[in-house]
Amino acid sequence: MTTTTPADPARHLRTPVFRTLVVGWTLANVADSLLTLLMAVWVADLTGSAALGGVAFALLGLPALASPFLGHLADRVSRRLMLVAAYVVGALGLVPLFWVHRPDQVWVIFASTLVYSAVAYVTGACQSGILKDLLPNEALGHANGRLSMIDQVFRVALPILGAAVYALVGVVPLVAVAIGGFAAAAVVFLLVQVVESRYEDDPAESYLAAITAGFRHLFGTQPLGGMTWNAVIVFASVGLVNAVVFAVLDGLGLPSAWLGPLTVLQGVAGFVAGAVTPRLMARFGRPRVYALGILAAGLALVPLMFSWVVPAVAAQALLGFGVTAAVIAWVTERQVRTPERLQGRVAAAGHLVNNLPGTVVTALGAGLLAFVDYRLLVLANVVVVVGAGLVALRLRRTPDPEVSDAQVTRAA
Repeated sequence: MTTTTPADPARHLRTPVFRTLVVGWTLANVADSLLTLLMAVWVADLTGSAALGGVAFALLGLPALASPFLGHLADRVSRRLMLVAAYVVGALGLVPLFWVHRPDQVWVIFASTLVYSAVAYVTGACQSGILKDLLPNEALGHANGRLSMIDQVFRVALPILGAAVYALVGVVPLVAVAIGGFAAAAVVFLLVQVVESRYEDDPAESYLAAITAGFRHLFGTQPLGGMTWNAVIVFASVGLVNAVVFAVLDGLGLPSAWLGPLTVLQGVAGFVAGAVTPRLMARFGRPRVYALGILAAGLALVPLMFSWVVPAVAAQALLGFGVTAAVIAWVTERQVRTPERLQGRVAAAGHLVNNLPGTVVTALGAGLLAFVDYRLLVLANVVVVVGAGLVALRLRRTPDPEVSDAQVTRAA
């Protein structure tokens, strides 16, 4: 009798096409991460108004409202060329920033911020479908882990590098690098060739039904739907911690500047999660890894209620690992359970679910902080997140669907 060793799914990531796509996404990641926080800092420094700086920060999340429309577009056109167009527009949208020098020109920063932020949502709408077209289901987790590792590296390095450059020479070199990143990414995606899936419009389907199809699939397909409802609760709840983070640091006796090192610690742990989560999913299943990641995140919040500095700092690594592992498992489940013709809309719906609830709750939490002790808000967060993790443990692993969709036609 002979035995065969299962092929390594990661081998699909070693193709020239995938490696080229990763280069393109890496360049775009540099560009759309470098100025994320500095836009708000620049506005505040230029005008002397923290409130206007807050407006710039809020504008970063506004394009999320266009996600359903971007997702619908990504399912109807070439996703590769849509990325090329988005990166060109993103680069051009930053060019006017070279001439901003006075407080009365702050509206230019606001306009560029909207364009700049929208590029990330276009990438989110297109990336999932391209990966689904290029890779078999068993390799998607490895691809998501690889991309997550890249994202975590930039999460650690770029804020530190960007803040140092801004403090020394100002924002102009950073704007130039971001423009160069978008332009280079556009060239990469213009030259690489990917066989893409397309779908034909259903004449009986209304436009409203078409743009909301991603949400219906995201919440109505099991076990993806159970994971998504769970994620909405978790992402919303975590917004409470974001609202009270400086109060937590004060309660631990740490200066506000410690937020930077703690974020770096989370990023390092997230990098490790990106490396090991694909293997965990292959062994235990995506729903179980998602649940364990959420439980880890909830338990990591417990030390924040007390004056336990060392456990609280160490727990940030567990928080970064747990959240990253859960997100990778959820995103991979979403890709596997979604037919090609819906990838753009479901991915866009997922990005809205990932960002909007936390943003809303963060704003509410900031208001509650004036009346409620921060430890009670952290406790509420622990109860909700741990409870969500326990509920998620009941989700069951099911066989992956066959890759078949009669409405999809392949086009070079």
